[in-house]
Parts: sequence; structure tokens; C-alpha cells
Amino acid sequence: MSSPDPQVRAARNLTDPAPESTPEEKRPRSPRGRGPVVAVTGAATGVGELLTAHLAASDAIKQVIAIDERRGEVTEATWHILDVRDPAIAEKLRGADVVVHLALDLDLETDPAARTAYNVRGTQTVLTAAAAVGVHRVVLCTSAMVYGALADNDVPLSEDAELRATAEATGVGDLLEIERLGRRAPRAHPGLNVTVVRPTVLVGGTDTALTRYFESPRLLVVAGSRPTWQFCHVEDLVTALEYAALEKIDGEFAVGCDGWLEQEEVEELSGVRRMELPSAVALGAAARLHRIGLTPSPAGDLAYTMHPWVVSVSRLHDAGWRPKWTNEEVLGALLEEVEGRHTLAGRRLGRKDATAAGAAGATVALLGAAAVVRRARKARRRI
Repeated sequence: MSSPDPQVRAARNLTDPAPESTPEEKRPRSPRGRGPVVAVTGAATGVGELLTAHLAASDAIKQVIAIDERRGEVTEATWHILDVRDPAIAEKLRGADVVVHLALDLDLETDPAARTAYNVRGTQTVLTAAAAVGVHRVVLCTSAMVYGALADNDVPLSEDAELRATAEATGVGDLLEIERLGRRAPRAHPGLNVTVVRPTVLVGGTDTALTRYFESPRLLVVAGSRPTWQFCHVEDLVTALEYAALEKIDGEFAVGCDGWLEQEEVEELSGVRRMELPSAVALGAAARLHRIGLTPSPAGDLAYTMHPWVVSVSRLHDAGWRPKWTNEEVLGALLEEVEGRHTLAGRRLGRKDATAAGAAGATVALLGAAAVVRRARKARRRI
């Protein structure tokens, strides 16, 4: 996931041109204070880039070590260019007090097997390497999706609620495995502390099944469902990760806006009307569309737009953290960000396709297309 350039520039507040650097790394311009040395993986893009810039500008951080497969633009960090699955990462982490691991692939278009191989192997390597060189804390970032979206969920869930998600939604199986690795690591490596940060619906330069939901001409609502929406702006996630890096909070905790929005509030605020479908039709169509390759989103993604999964953020509050963004403000920012994009059932359309489909009947047209493909396949089998 990539982040908007204006946010990155604001976080760095840079005015000087980038200095010359060696092929392998860029060194900080000046000595820092007495704070921790923090390493960030996935530092060149998305949340990793924003966090790297934010920490590099902080007087509370002694040094930032930035790790990614390409060099980013934060010149104050010390850069190392390598894949996080490479065991050589251990030497790059030497001297770090804290590692914030953000090198995850949750792209909807990535092959699921390749995505899992990268995410799980990368986390295993980072945890093992960090322990080997004496890093005392690793911060993992997963998602509040690990709680699962179920009809009988409490609203809000407590942060120590059972993780009841399944691997049916995009990347959630990977996140559950990452959390399992995080729980095991301190037992395998005494002295290593693992902190897990679980953002709610993340907004700000992100592209997920949940942000694409708001790119549709109509908001799909499954009949009889109880959707609730709790957002997290990337800027708030960055400050929460900073709290974890500075050891102001540990353990497992959620991050997001205070409270939540009901579906009716989302529709009123967005001005986008709903399209309501029976559960069997919506879930069946979603499964068929994914199976025949018309949409990158599996049917499991739909559950997170049907059932509540909002969560308390009391642990961060107890540590003194407060979100800068409200749910209403983040929804507004999301609507501005997706303006002009056209998505149906999780599949991006070009402008020509969206115009041809028509706003009112677009979703029905795409669902109908799946039925047409299915009938055509049956006809070919009969020949």
C-alpha cells in the first residue's frame, strides 16, 4: 500500500535537497538524543513510510533504521535494502532497541499463496533475527479483523475478546498466523517482548476490500445484517505505533476512532444509497464472482460489511493516547480519496465500463454477468 505524498511531506517537513549517498545506505545527518533506536520494515511505502518520517522527525528517537526492498525518501533514516525474508536482516537490525514490522503484502491482486509465503516467512525471519541480535521489542501490526465479524459480537468488543476470525477474508489467515508467531516468540526467545497493534478499517492511501466498498455506486447491504463502521486514519495508526515503539504501551491493543457509525449514518453522511440483497444471493454471487476471477475479493470479505466488529480502544486511552480523527472525519476523507473510482463487487472498473453499466443497475449487471458465465460453462459441458 502506498501513502499520499502530501502526508509524507508533512510528516518529514523537509526543505533541504537529499544528500548524496552510498549505494547501500543513507546515514542520518546529525546525532540524535538518548531515545531508542527503532528499525522499521516496509519503510519505503504506505504506513511504513509515514512512520519512518514521523520517527525521524521526533526528538524522542535516537535513530531510525529503515528496511525495504527499495530506498524510500526519508533521508534522515539509515537505509538497508533487502527482502525481510533474507536472514541477513539480522545484521541490519543489530543495535536496534525496537523493530516495528510493517513489511506485509495485503494487496487484493496478489496471488494468495505468494502473499502468505511472504507475510508468514517475513514475520518469522524478523522475529528470529531480532531475538538473535538482542532487540528487546518487536511491534507487529495486524488488524482488528482478527476478532472476526459475527452477528453475535458485542458492540464494542473488548480488546481481550477471543479471536474468532477465519481465513476466508483477504489476508486474515496471514494475520492470524502472524499473531500466533508473535505469541510464541517470547517463549522461544526469553527477553523478547512482542506488541501487537490492531487497527480498525484503515483509511489514508490504502486499497482494501473495505475501502473499495465505498467506491461502488450503491452500498451493498445484506438483508437482515447489522453493519457497523469504525475507522482508523493512518495518521492515528502512526502515533499509536510510536507509542508502542516508545514502550508507552505493550501487549495487544486496538487502534481506531472513538465509537462507531451505524450503516444508516454512513449512508446519510455519504449520500450514497443502499442496494439490499438477500443473504443467499449476496454471498452466493460473491463466491461465484471470485471463483471465476471476476473479482479479487473472496466471499469472506463480505462478512465485514455485514456484521459488527468494532472494538474498544481503552488500552491506548489508558496510556494517554487520543485519536485526532473522528469516524465522521475519516469517512469524509475516504469519500474524497475514492472519488472518481468505480468498483463493483470489489472489482475496479474503468470509466468506460462504469458509464456503460450505469449507476443504478451496475451491481445487478455484474451479478448477472456471473450467472451468464455460469450458464455458458454448463452449456459447454453438455456439448
